[in-house]
Amino acid sequence: MTAIAPLQARRPVQTAGAAPVLDVVIPVHNEERDLEPCVRRLRDHLTDHFPYSFRITIADNASADGTWPVAEDLAARLPEVTAVRLEQKGRGRALHTVWLASDAEVLAYMDVDLSTDLAALSPLVAPLISGHSDVAIGSRLARGARVVRGAKREFISRCYNLVLRGALAVRFSDAQCGFKAIRADVAHELLPHVIDTGWFFDTELLVLAQRSGARIHEVPVDWVDDPDSRVDIVSTALADLRGIARLVKGFATGAIPLARLRDQLGREPEVQNGLLRQLVRFGAIGIVSTVAYLLLFVWLRNGMGAQAANLVALLVTAIGNTAANRRLTFGVRGSGGAVRHQFQGLIVFALGLGLTSGALALLPPASRVIELMALVAANLAATLLRFLLLRGWVFRARH
Repeated sequence: MTAIAPLQARRPVQTAGAAPVLDVVIPVHNEERDLEPCVRRLRDHLTDHFPYSFRITIADNASADGTWPVAEDLAARLPEVTAVRLEQKGRGRALHTVWLASDAEVLAYMDVDLSTDLAALSPLVAPLISGHSDVAIGSRLARGARVVRGAKREFISRCYNLVLRGALAVRFSDAQCGFKAIRADVAHELLPHVIDTGWFFDTELLVLAQRSGARIHEVPVDWVDDPDSRVDIVSTALADLRGIARLVKGFATGAIPLARLRDQLGREPEVQNGLLRQLVRFGAIGIVSTVAYLLLFVWLRNGMGAQAANLVALLVTAIGNTAANRRLTFGVRGSGGAVRHQFQGLIVFALGLGLTSGALALLPPASRVIELMALVAANLAATLLRFLLLRGWVFRARH
């Protein structure tokens, strides 16, 4: 694999060499029923619609059923198909292993259920072949995407991407869609720094690509949810949150060599998102707001009920909090957009009100001290939510 070239010399992919232009990896675990129809359908599509050489690699990561014999049989009968067996589970581990070993110029992967319409595959890889982009992702949240899935998974997906925008200032819209591609030269620079071996692999790779200045191309996709999906949403969400915390720590401490990666991959001028600075300023404003809120609540509590006092105190401090964060934390000056920011801030306020009012409603009859302690805990949770929403939604254009 040749060293990656900087932007001025980024070359189109060589399409006439002996190695395949595209290597599509299908990571599987216990998929004996779906594997063969998936591979045959993908092979037929590539044969009919992809003008360059290709390979389909089945990456069986520790299947305990008949998946591996099916994979071996497909590799024996179809010349474009190969199979790799890994003895440990993990989609990230499978992609990391196969991508680094591949001799193809463009590396892709998709889920075995083929939830994403294959018509998006050529638009996905074309910018990588031309040299226009470095990474390409299918997005279920981009404008023009058509998605069929339940409300629960839709809500979880949007919340996850909102957390990513708030915590890591990401600009891509959909981190977890199982339909991605990357130039092999870019992959060889980034993959040694991707630690996760499971579902967070995608997010970690994309965040590193963005922070390194690589160009990420998004393709709106048609996507139909697989009702037989066996992903454990709770454990996956917890692992993702741990991964986000690890990345935040790595960027803050300099453990991730972004400067070197940017020298290799950078297409964009470096932009300091100032997450640590924003957190400090937001925290200071939050402390002042919390003290003001508690003082207002105690003062108003004597003349009205707890719920009414909570509403008034939270509303007043929320308006002041939004104005202070607008100016001091996110550096927005002037009156342009102030009304919209306050309106969005009130929506965030409503969510905070739900948390604090819910805490009061669930609290059994207790002393004022316990009541205040419950409100402090609920207000801290509301504060965290507020930061994520302000950074990832209200003032998103500033990043």
